[in-house]
Amino acid sequence: MYKNIDTTCVQGGYTAENGGPRQVPIIQSTTFKYATSEAMAKLFDLEASGYFYSRLQNPTCDTVAAKICELEGGTAAMLTSSGQAANLFSIFNIAHCGDHVISSSEIYGGTFNLFNVTMKKMGIDFTFVSPDATEEELQAAFRDNTKAVFGETISNPSLSVLDIELFAKVAHKNGVPLIIDNTFATPVGCRPIEWGADIVTHSTTKYMDGHGSAVGGCIVDSGKFDWTAHADKYPGLCTPDDSYHGIVYTERFGLEGAFITKATAQLMRDLGSTQSPQSAYLLNLGLESLHLRMKKHCENGMAVAKWLQANDKIAWVNYPDLEGNKYYDVATKYLPNGSCGVVSFGVKGGRAAAEKFMSELKIIAIETHVADARSCCLHPASATHRQMTDEELAAAGVSPDLIRLSCGIEGAEDLIADIENALKSI
Repeated sequence: MYKNIDTTCVQGGYTAENGGPRQVPIIQSTTFKYATSEAMAKLFDLEASGYFYSRLQNPTCDTVAAKICELEGGTAAMLTSSGQAANLFSIFNIAHCGDHVISSSEIYGGTFNLFNVTMKKMGIDFTFVSPDATEEELQAAFRDNTKAVFGETISNPSLSVLDIELFAKVAHKNGVPLIIDNTFATPVGCRPIEWGADIVTHSTTKYMDGHGSAVGGCIVDSGKFDWTAHADKYPGLCTPDDSYHGIVYTERFGLEGAFITKATAQLMRDLGSTQSPQSAYLLNLGLESLHLRMKKHCENGMAVAKWLQANDKIAWVNYPDLEGNKYYDVATKYLPNGSCGVVSFGVKGGRAAAEKFMSELKIIAIETHVADARSCCLHPASATHRQMTDEELAAAGVSPDLIRLSCGIEGAEDLIADIENALKSI
């Protein structure tokens, strides 16, 4: 691990051999050749490291996962086909039919739907709590069959900032891990493992890729949660796996590797949510400038938020770095170098005014995407969160007039001029 995270963004995960390619090579192959059946058998038995089929592991993907692992300060990591797959795997790896998970209510709409609808059909029950819950309120949500606690460092799109230490404290008190989606903050802004998180997930599609090039996700294990101390809760990690000749993951791979190995050997094997080598290559290109881009995203976010706050056509502005914001103190603690480039605000006149405003933007594009080098915006109530009821929207911190503006890395003065011009239509 390098002393400076900037160096890790550029150099982490890969060292070129003498005469080898300087850039991470794209190993665009589904399969890998071996001289003997015995050599391949050892791979299938998890007795040797190597590659045999890219649905499970691929050298390009593993190299980029290693860089993200270094950035987050973890011990093992895996890439997935999307952030949705990363969040699904992070929970399904330890929770099964009949189990229970606690989640912050203010999370990305797609993740909420994954938890509240799809995973409930799989028999996993979820209780949603406020990101502002007290220790007592969090404790009251636990059940005997609770297997994990989930939250987002910075929620999408409500921009609440989670008190990671508090959530970790209560999770560990009850013998379960804390899973944190760190997509908006990125490890440049916050490293949740340092604050007590056990598993970190990402939609790498966002700031990590940064250019709207490739959909992807990642899971990083801290290697710190002691599954064996709660073996009755996590038999999948602590008892023999019959599908792999009786391997006990915690015994064979230790606390540092058990979680990711099981997720690869079981979930990726069976569900196949694989990131392609080409996508991993593009992701790595984005990671090399992540530390530079995040500074500009945050600068633009702050400039736009301050301008909006002073405009009389704006009903409200939500940006964690603004003094007086509800999450200013928490953001100062966990995100001292800036939160992100996303600003949420409401235009006076409600939903209709918001839609009119967005239709007049020229530089800032209406997109489902967020956290891109190019600025974009979205009306979540009619897009990413449209499957939610008004009550669920309120719990998720998404009002009908909310506009999510993702400030890219253009000049702030041009973004502000575009916003000012669009407001003239109201």
